Amino acid sequence: MTSTDSAQNAPAKAPAKDPWDLPDVSGLVVGVLGGTGPQGKGLAYRLAKAGQKVIIGSRAADRAQSAAEELGYGVEGADNAETARRSDIVIVAVPWDGHGETLGSLREELAGKLVVDCVNPLGFDKKGAYALKPEEGSAAEQAAALLPDSRVAAAFHHLSAVLLQDPAIEEIDTDVMVLGEERADVEIVQALAGRIPGMRGVFAGRLRGAHQVESLVANLISVNRRYKAHAGLRVTDV
Repeated sequence: MTSTDSAQNAPAKAPAKDPWDLPDVSGLVVGVLGGTGPQGKGLAYRLAKAGQKVIIGSRAADRAQSAAEELGYGVEGADNAETARRSDIVIVAVPWDGHGETLGSLREELAGKLVVDCVNPLGFDKKGAYALKPEEGSAAEQAAALLPDSRVAAAFHHLSAVLLQDPAIEEIDTDVMVLGEERADVEIVQALAGRIPGMRGVFAGRLRGAHQVESLVANLISVNRRYKAHAGLRVTDV
């Protein structure tokens, strides 16, 4: 058999997967750790308003329940451990200074879960905000180190908590950079972001690239202060 015959008889390659062919995530339960803070509460509100089942978590269950009642749309509140246990996807929106301690205490409850870290390690001084670099490289990589039995992705870093929580705003005009090790997990997070009107999830690499994504928030804070804005990001030509 000639090489030409072999080529003709070889099975045809499957067409490349459409990168915008994303899974249906409407039936998944989303937990938000740090759901009583501005960013977590805003994400919980937008996802619940879009029809997602949402549980917000806090160290104190009564505080989470009060915040859930304020949001409506069927949002429930629980302590962090119960939130982690009951959720399919868990968004981490806790303050950076409590990030490691919180995740370390929930290793068992988060086992097998898709954990989406949106924490930005930042410092502040008289010159404004600046990025911090954790020993592991980024907040997301710290999460992956603390949660070896979870699947960790990074997303939702560049969203304005003010816009997320404003009921007068129908659409959030922004892209969400999504990073992760497994394509299937990244696509779940992209699809989740796309549930919010005006928002789009865009693959932005593996977790080793999370530091620069987290750090960019310091620049956006400077933009917002100078222009009295609530800046977000759009990725062009994709």
